[in-house]
Amino acid sequence: MDLTNEQLINMYVTMSKIRTFENRVAELFAAGKIPGFVHLYVGEEAVATGVCANLTDKDYITSTHRGHGHLIAKGGDIKQMMAELFGKKTGYCKGKGGSMHIADLDLGIMGANGIVGGGPPLAAGAALACQYLGNDSVAVCFFGDGASNQGTTHEAMNLATCWKLPVVFVNENNMYGISSCTLNSMCVPNVADRAAGYDMPGGVVDGNDVIAVYEAAAEAISRARQGRGPSLVECKTYRHRGHFEGDPCDYRDDAELEEWKEKDPIPRLEQKLLEMELLTDSKIEEIKATLQKDLADAEQFAEESSYPDVSELTEDVYT
Repeated sequence: MDLTNEQLINMYVTMSKIRTFENRVAELFAAGKIPGFVHLYVGEEAVATGVCANLTDKDYITSTHRGHGHLIAKGGDIKQMMAELFGKKTGYCKGKGGSMHIADLDLGIMGANGIVGGGPPLAAGAALACQYLGNDSVAVCFFGDGASNQGTTHEAMNLATCWKLPVVFVNENNMYGISSCTLNSMCVPNVADRAAGYDMPGGVVDGNDVIAVYEAAAEAISRARQGRGPSLVECKTYRHRGHFEGDPCDYRDDAELEEWKEKDPIPRLEQKLLEMELLTDSKIEEIKATLQKDLADAEQFAEESSYPDVSELTEDVYT
């Protein structure tokens, strides 16, 4: 599949934007400025970027506890994201949701989710709505290898096939469900192998190759738009940081981490674009400077915003 030069550069910028945001969030969390927990997407940027490059604002995504990358790739506003992480009222959820519950329904972002396996049923529901309305929109469900063992995930995939729903299940297999390696929690080598049990197409792709992810997602999303039902795309990737910030990561070897860092998706695309003469060293520095300025503006916005008042505690709460 041919990608335009503009698309390739945009994917590089998106991945770099996610990495810049996440690296700063790590620093802010360590400094005590961000409450609660954060689960960073560093190392997995190619998955969200490659998939979401195929989507429009009218398409839906469901996310996970590691959702910052999905939100940015789908067009989320980093000012509102940062304010939410700070617990400020100008955040996406008025400072009440935090890292794991950011949503932007105007962009089709149905929300990050602190419940492992919580996204697949929501994605199936969104896809059912798309099918009912006949609006050519699709839903994409991002879920991890841990969620691949949850009953909700299998129920959603079964229902999606039975009803030929326009949904794509994107598995981000980073090898570890918290500290449990997939080698010890699965009886098949690939999550995608399970697609056969639901009579849906399933494939494995290098999740650190953004172009490969884009192409695999494009095929699955096109199939969904045509009314041909769901697909499962497994993206093999790796998180550079712990399950959460503060995780000692004593369940994996340093050598394994270094091996995967050699496959870092951002330098891989950067080198390709340099060879294609679509980027230069000066252009890369210009992109990085712009991203740093945008991030500084977002951080300042969050710092200067107010916390929600105690009187607002019970607002926006469903009873």
